[in-house]
Amino acid sequence: MNKRVLILGHGKMGHAMECLLSGQHDVRIWCMEKDMDGGPTLEEKVAWAQVIFFCLPVNPHFEVASRIAPYLAEGSLCLTIAKGLDESGRTAAQVYDSVLTGSHHYGVIYGPMISDEIRAGRHAFADVVLSDTADFQVIFDLFLGTKLICQQASDMHGRSWSVILKNVYAIMFGVADELKLGNNMRGHLMVTAISELSGIVQAFGGQAHTPYSYAGLGDLLTTATSEDSHHHALGRQLVRGEWSNISGEGVHTLQMVVKHHLFDWRAYPLFTLAHDIVTQPATLEERVEDYLTQLRGMESCAI
Repeated sequence: MNKRVLILGHGKMGHAMECLLSGQHDVRIWCMEKDMDGGPTLEEKVAWAQVIFFCLPVNPHFEVASRIAPYLAEGSLCLTIAKGLDESGRTAAQVYDSVLTGSHHYGVIYGPMISDEIRAGRHAFADVVLSDTADFQVIFDLFLGTKLICQQASDMHGRSWSVILKNVYAIMFGVADELKLGNNMRGHLMVTAISELSGIVQAFGGQAHTPYSYAGLGDLLTTATSEDSHHHALGRQLVRGEWSNISGEGVHTLQMVVKHHLFDWRAYPLFTLAHDIVTQPATLEERVEDYLTQLRGMESCAI
């Protein structure tokens, strides 16, 4: 069934969503930088749309969601693909909760969805968590015939934290690869990252198994092992001493977790290691060795 779709933002993921949907649906685009170009206003486009895709960083979510909320058509659905925290330490789902709770419908779409692969016509995969589960029929109709395979899921906030924190852990895979620590180390990093994610998600009231999903394990594996991944590349840069541009969603997430005391991050050794080497990269090799020494000590205690 043809849908009226508004894509907010026209970066890589905005383009990818346009490629997926424009052949089957009536798609319109809105960009913040072109908001005053004399065409239809954001409010007019929102009133027309049945599905609104937030292909924006999480920071403008609150401002944009607050602006459009009075103009959303009855039964319309707001969706986000944003995988970060805003300056208040909120996930996109938490922003939606604060602005759209009530009569408005919303959801998140998270998983291994590399924009370049979507635009190249390759398959992508996602968990979809919705404020009203009946809206999954909209998702089914929206992506029917495309190569984005969606599965209906639960635990919106647990999946949000899984997909956000995976960027932090992905940095460690780049570090390990540049240090030539081998594939066995990759295995350790994957097991430990998922274990820590499970603990963190539960600390937020989420389900222990949530990180074993497209939004957790699937997206972590994709990001952590792709040479094109920004966070994998960032880990390599840290080892090489290229510290002039230490940035990205994972770095911002580390900053927000510490600034807002979002959880007891020192209770998670691998997360702590990522924090310490991002904030003090000159100590990187020493901290990695300390981490491995700590693991060997734990092994001795277990024996």
